[in-house]
This record gives sequence, structure tokens and C-alpha cells, in this order.
Amino acid sequence: MVEVNSKKLLFDPFITGNELAKNIKLADIDADYILQSHGHADHIADCIPIAQATGAKVICSWEIHEWLYKKGVNNTHPMNTGGSWNFGDFRVKCTAAQHSSGLPDGSYGGNPMGFIVYTDEGNFYYSGDTALTVDMQLIPQWAKLNFAVLPIGDNFTMGYEDAVRAAKMINCENIIGVHYDTFGFIKIDHEKAIETFSNNARKLRLLKIGGTINPLSP
Repeated sequence: MVEVNSKKLLFDPFITGNELAKNIKLADIDADYILQSHGHADHIADCIPIAQATGAKVICSWEIHEWLYKKGVNNTHPMNTGGSWNFGDFRVKCTAAQHSSGLPDGSYGGNPMGFIVYTDEGNFYYSGDTALTVDMQLIPQWAKLNFAVLPIGDNFTMGYEDAVRAAKMINCENIIGVHYDTFGFIKIDHEKAIETFSNNARKLRLLKIGGTINPLSP
């Protein structure tokens, strides 16, 4: 979750069934918006119950919007790669992500996406699950980033070596790592990952589950 202009933006909620998040209760989670990058179960597992409990608007692909509507969630805003929309307290531009996007019941989830979020407090890029892709070279043409959220776990997404290359492409020095350690396939060496970023004049932050930081602080 990222809080901007007193609005809580929740990304790809996966608490139920996530062993690392076993001490977090869904009832304790509040959200004004849920930004859903794609449809895999480890990203959309708790979108429906949180959306229904909080009334949060779900920003997602057209296909996920249709799927959610059939599940009883109708406060959605469908988007697709390349599109942008001003939500008042922030603006979103959808970016390409090189991944897949099947939904838990086997339905087609549309194009996987990332998001650039523009606010008067700063801008950030949430890449979603993705491989390293040359499309990332476009990001600095669209936004000057204060920080970025990139997957670093390898196997299903880029690993931390490619994430360093991505950080250079998007011209961002302040990186928050995600999509690591949750499963055996994506366990990483934390010290090595942080060192790799540091050796490339980049800062990698690895949050503890349930932890909070100010991403704009040194």
C-alpha cells in the first residue's frame, strides 16, 4: 500500500494463503483504491473481499473488470496498456509488463500491466510482475520518478540483476523490491541483492511484512 494525499492505494493484495502474511488480518486493511496489475492468484487473492469490505475502487484491465463484476464487485475503473486517467488525488498511466495474466478460475485476465502514479507529493512506478523489457526506456519520458517498486525474485519475473538494469532504464535510484521469498522458487540472498544495487549507485529497500517506510526519505 502507498498513501498519497490521504488516499490509500493498495496494490495486488495477497494475504490469504500467504504464509509470510499470516499475522495480517483482512479486517484491519483499509483502502480507497486497489490497483490490480494482473490476475494471478498471488496478486488478486484478496481483491474481492477487501473491495467489498472497504468500497475501494479497483483499477484494472478490462477483462479483470468484467470478472470482478460477475463476482459482485462493481466499483471498478477498467484501463489498458498505454492509457491514463486522472482520479483527482492522483493520476495513473498504465505501462506494459512482460508477463502472463490468468485468473484463479482459469479465465483470461487481459494484458498484465504496470502503473505510473503521478501525485503532487511525487511520482512512482509500480512495474507489476514483469521481465526486463526495453519498453522501460520510455518511463523517464513520461515521469520523473521519486521511487519505483520492482520485482526481484527471479524465476517468474526478473531477478535483482535485471532489476538493476530496469532501475537504470527508468532513471530511478530509489527502489523497493517485491515478489521475492514468498515461495521456494523466488527466495533470494538479501545482502547480495542490496549489494548489487549499491554497486550500481542504486538503493534497494526490502520491507518487512507489515512494515512501513517513507519512500521519499534518504
